[in-house]
Amino acid sequence: MKLAKCALLFGIAFGIYSLMDSDLRHELERFLRFIRVDPEHAFFANLGDRLQAITPGKVRFLASGTFLYAMLLLVESAGLMRRAFWAAWLAIGETAFFIPVEVFELLRGFSKTMLAILAVNVAMVWYLLRNRRRLFPHGG
Repeated sequence: MKLAKCALLFGIAFGIYSLMDSDLRHELERFLRFIRVDPEHAFFANLGDRLQAITPGKVRFLASGTFLYAMLLLVESAGLMRRAFWAAWLAIGETAFFIPVEVFELLRGFSKTMLAILAVNVAMVWYLLRNRRRLFPHGG
């Protein structure tokens, strides 16, 4: 599963990187016409306006972050397949990594959805830690 997620993220990263020097609004309109959706709809017009404000530096940052996360998943999945000791801790750490981000988002503005996501993530980390010897018998 992690390997499939890794491949998908690599594809997304390269897709984002290929858009770096493009007019994002024009690319959105072209895509919407390709899938036969009206680009003049208010939602897509607002989205196009927001895309105009994205700089090539932000696109590069997003592509780089996506690529680095895909690399982490590649290393993690290879380690899990080879039953490496460190891979179990990498899986737990990767799951726990998003908790501070979710707490930050909750502090910026409370939402029930973000609270639910945080609760699920904390429960997953707790479950992985509590059951690591059973889930990762090769070194968890």
